[in-house]
Parts: sequence; C-alpha cells; structure tokens
Amino acid sequence: MGYSEVYKSWQDDPEAFWMDQARAIDWVKPPSRALNADNAPLYEWFTDAQVNACYNAVDRHVKNGRGDQTAIIYDSPITGKKGTTSFAELQVQTASLAGALRDQGIVSGDRVIIYMPMVPEALVAMLACARIGAVHSVVFGGFAANELAVRIDDATPKAIIAASCGVEPGRVVAYKPLLDGAIDMATHKPDFTIILQRTEGPCDLIAGRDHDWHDVQAGVVPADCVPVSGDHPAYILYTSGTTGAPKGVVRPTAGHLVALNWTMKSIYNVDPGDVFWAASDVGWVVGHSYICYGPLIAGNTTVVFEGKPVGTPDAGTFWRVIEEHNVRSFFTAPTAFRAIKREDPKGELIKNYDISCLRALYLAGERADPDTIEWAQKIMGVPVYDHWWQTETGYTIAGNPAGIEALPVKIGSPTVAMPGYDVQILDDAGHPVAAGELGAIAIKLPLPPGTLPTLWNAEERFKKSYLNTFPGYYETGDAGMIDNDGYLYIMARTNDVINVAGHRLSTGAMEEVLAGHPDVAECAVIGVGDTLKGQLPLGFVCTNTGTAKSDADIQAECIKLVREKIGPVAAFKLITVVDRLPKTRSGKILRGTMVNIADSKPYKMPATIDDPAILDEIKAALQPMGYAKD
Repeated sequence: MGYSEVYKSWQDDPEAFWMDQARAIDWVKPPSRALNADNAPLYEWFTDAQVNACYNAVDRHVKNGRGDQTAIIYDSPITGKKGTTSFAELQVQTASLAGALRDQGIVSGDRVIIYMPMVPEALVAMLACARIGAVHSVVFGGFAANELAVRIDDATPKAIIAASCGVEPGRVVAYKPLLDGAIDMATHKPDFTIILQRTEGPCDLIAGRDHDWHDVQAGVVPADCVPVSGDHPAYILYTSGTTGAPKGVVRPTAGHLVALNWTMKSIYNVDPGDVFWAASDVGWVVGHSYICYGPLIAGNTTVVFEGKPVGTPDAGTFWRVIEEHNVRSFFTAPTAFRAIKREDPKGELIKNYDISCLRALYLAGERADPDTIEWAQKIMGVPVYDHWWQTETGYTIAGNPAGIEALPVKIGSPTVAMPGYDVQILDDAGHPVAAGELGAIAIKLPLPPGTLPTLWNAEERFKKSYLNTFPGYYETGDAGMIDNDGYLYIMARTNDVINVAGHRLSTGAMEEVLAGHPDVAECAVIGVGDTLKGQLPLGFVCTNTGTAKSDADIQAECIKLVREKIGPVAAFKLITVVDRLPKTRSGKILRGTMVNIADSKPYKMPATIDDPAILDEIKAALQPMGYAKD
C-alpha cells in the first residue's frame, strides 16, 4: 500500500489500524480495544493492556537471538572515547541498575529524575526505570539549580540519578554542585541519589544520601521486567510554558511503544539491525523517542553522540560519524546544519568522507528554511525530509513516509499528515479556512496513541493549554496553511504571525527570504510594536564565515529581497547584523524573548538558553535602532 491507502485505512477504521500496529509489540496482556473515550475529551489508548517498555526495547531482542547485535554506539569526540553495547550487555546493565533501584525502595509508579550528559548510562538509567515501572523524568544535564529544583518539586522523585559532570568543548561542567543546590532549594527531598563518577570531573558524595553508580549495584539480584498497565506513565518530560512553571508532558507506556515502533520503518525507513542516529540530547523529546526508545524497540542500533556539529573538532564531525558507524538514517535539527554551513559554506569537508551508507536526512525541531535544505541536499546527495512534531506528540505529526512511499518533496513543507493526525487550519473562530490560507494549525481529537493524555498533576492546565481554544481540537500553537495537494506548511508559532496595518503576515515567510541570501548563515524575524502600523517586522541576520560584503550592503540587499518576494505590504525596513542568535540548548531561537527585549518589556531569563550573554548582544544591536530602551 502507498501513503494514500495507508492514511485512508486509518481514516476508515482508526481502532483497527492501531490494533494492527499493536501486534508488533510484545504484550504481557494484549489490549482488547485501542481507544478509550470514556473520559473524552481526555482520550487514552490501550488502557486495559499490560506491557513493559524495557522488555520491548531490550529483552525481547535477546530472547529472539539478537543479543550479540550492537544496541548502542557511543561516540564522544570531546573526550575521545568510543564504545559499543550489545543488546545482551544492555539487558544485564538495565537489570542490574533496576535491581539497585528496587533494593533502595523504588517501586512501580515512583518517580526518578535523571540528570545526565550524553553517555550510554543515561539510556541505561531510563530503561532501568521502565524495567520496574518507575516513571522517569530526564532533566537536561547542566540545567541551572533553580530550574532543576522546580522539576523536583513538581515530580516529587524518590531518587535522582546523575553524573558527576558533563563535558563541553574546552570545559567541564560540574553537575554535582548544581544537583546539591537544587536539592537544597527544593521543598521535596529525594530519598537518595545515584552518581556516575566520570574521570573528567569526579565529585564528592554525601554519606547516607549519595550512592556511587557502581557500588550501589554490587551484589544486587538483577530485576525482572514489571508489567504495567497500558496507560501507565512511561515518563514525564518538562517543556517550557509560555508563563510560569514548566509543563510536565506525560507519555503513556503502551501508545508510545506502538507508535514509535511504527515510525521507525514507516517514516525513517530503517529495518532491524540498521544504524539510526538522532543527533540530539536525552534531555529533549527527540532523545527520548529517537535516541532511546524508538530505535531500540524496533531493533535498531542507536548512536549516543557527545559532541557538537562544529568545533569537535570541526564542521566535518557529522560526516565522520556517519561513515564510521554506517548510519542509514540521520535525524537532527536545522540549526545544526546552519552551523555547519556557516563554517564550511562550500561543503569542502564532506569530500573527506564516504557517506554512501546514508539513505536520508531528517530535520525537525524548528522550521527548516529552504536554503538550508537545498544546501544539505546538494552537498550530501541524499533526500532531505523536513518533518514536524512536538514534545507533546512524541513523534511525527506531518512528514514524508519514506518507508511506505517517498512522496515528492516540496521544499518549505514537512509534507503531509501521518496516520492518526487529522490536521486542519482554523480561523480565530475555529472554522476551517480555504486551501492556501494562513491560520491556526489544529488537530481533530482524538490524538493518536503515544501523544500526551494530560499534563502531570495539571489536568485543568492541560485543557486550557491545548483543548479549550478550539473545542474538539488539539491546539498546536503553530500557524500555517495546507495547499491544494494536502501539503502542510508551518509558517510560525501562532504568536509569530504579526499584524502590520491590518495585514496578517508570517515572520517565517520573511525568514525564508532572508535565508536565501547567499551571505546569510542564519536569521530570525520578530514583530516589534509600532505606533502607526501596530507591528513591524525586524530582522536579525548572521553572516557566513569569510563574507566580504559590508553589513550595510547585506542589510540593503536583504530589505530589497523581502520587498521583491513578499511585497511592500510587509513594510520590512528594520534589520541588523549580529554575530549570533539567542537559542535554547536544543537549537530553537528564542524569538519571544527577543520581542520582549526589543519592546523594552520585562522578561524572564529562559532556563534553556545556551548562553545568557547573547541577550546583552541583542540589546546592544537594537538600541541604535531605537528599540530595547533601558
């Protein structure tokens, strides 16, 4: 069957479609039905089933004779360390750590926070929790103490598993002082911690509370897999709220197993035994879905990469990893490729490597501008698939189902809705708009298996954040359009659609134009307040390394480009050249914070910001233009 037939089979009978996909999972007790609508609009899936996530990700592959296959490849260009872990070894490691957690009093339903860098032990910790039914909450390693404390108080973990340090290019980040500070700040106190001592930065342990990773496992009886109900939370993952406390996205165990397993072949086109690499971090949803669970559930080999796209040691490190580890499908964020393109605009470094093993590049996490996609296609010689999803959904809403049928690529579109997602474009009143018209992107309920059923201990906030704006729909918070062929275009976050003298304009469309300038490596457009027109677009551009033109020339050319491609209606006259843009550690540009700085409004320092000093640079760039007043 092709994509249209598969999508129609889901539309015709969603229950039968997902029950059919569920047959690929090993159940303790199979589900008798797929959808549970008893508490609509709070839908759940496979609630009467019993299952174990660790068993499906690890043990069943050993049982089926694949124990010698490599499960995890570890590659750390920062420390110079590499290693592999087979499925049989991973089974021993997860059972041992799970046994230690059990012996320290952890039972099914208890929460465990994981605060670790990109090392294989981070995956072992996640799987060990899943093995005994503990609910893990991974917090990005090196997160500030106060942000970790907020998550400790919300999740109320009985234990925290951490590493002594993380490593960044040129520096070691000590985690233990941050962890100690967070526990001191938090109202809730964990019973104990388990600390992985890294040779790059060992730490002191507090007697009676802190346990060494290896010592706590000495002599324990390995833990068996504990069955949990289908709706049992596999994990809580905090995503930043627009205001106030972060939102704890809940991931239900059964739906997440079924959905992720389906995506590995249908979307990423990998078969059991193939190497799949998601260059992300375990602290983000991509790390949960596509470094840990998805590849392992499907019997793939996953890559744990402790490095950066540039600087570890150069802009060729991705090509080296693909060649060396025989990567078949590669997934990363567009910002990583913009960084590579900025350092190596002509793609000279890729000529030193043979990446013929690679079938496709997948991009997600932010809008992939056409210029970056075209550059990647040109130098890599493989299809580049943009696809769109969210922390809340856990996997692809819209993409190119290459394992079912590789659809024609329309650059600028993540292609089409995947089975399970009825994506619609709505106006402010909640009515569908015509093809080609800009509106709010919403998904008709119910959402498919594996998506969030609620927020942790915050059901009313869940409804307010996602369900109340458009009754009967999940509000994505993104704006875009669908063309006559059913291709979706993500133009901006809903609050990035600006109103210029009554015209609704997408800042994302302007960013596409700016990114097409040959000297522009990266850009962002925000809407700033204007007494005459209500809002005006303001552009920020970073130039490629070695650019010969002056900033003034580049600014003038960019203004001309936007006028030509979008028209005078955009009123695009404000632009500045900056060295870098403020981003989260996952690479998302902090446009909302930039708007507040420009409009001289108070703002909270984003917890996920990569380098707070960038905000001062942005302020300094804006002040000569009459914005960001003190």
